[in-house]
Amino acid sequence: MKLLLDTHAFLWALLEPARLSERVRQALEDRDNQVFVSSVTFWEIALKASLGKLTLHGCTAESLPDAAKMQGFNVLVLDAATAASSAAVPRRVDHRDPFDRMLMWQAIRNELAFVSRDRTILARDSGNLKVFW
Repeated sequence: MKLLLDTHAFLWALLEPARLSERVRQALEDRDNQVFVSSVTFWEIALKASLGKLTLHGCTAESLPDAAKMQGFNVLVLDAATAASSAAVPRRVDHRDPFDRMLMWQAIRNELAFVSRDRTILARDSGNLKVFW
């Protein structure tokens, strides 16, 4: 299985794994699965930390890419074609957070299951988006 972690799922995987569902914890531990963290996630964390909307305990935003690699996670870079086509996120995905919308689009374009506990995402028929929690 190929998984893309939502920002909160990534932070919980590193800092508070007990907050993840048992299903997600098992999937992350299964070495047959490929787990991805988007470069968009690192941007979101850095921005929110700098604005005081997110407090990182025991790490810095700058240390997170290395922490992801140490966990065996792959970094998914936001390429120009994905960014340029992001308006194609299904309209029924009524989510206003631009970071989440881009992460969902990356998951769709790369055929990755999106690991998220976001109720807005879980409650909607999101077209081709496969949500995993």
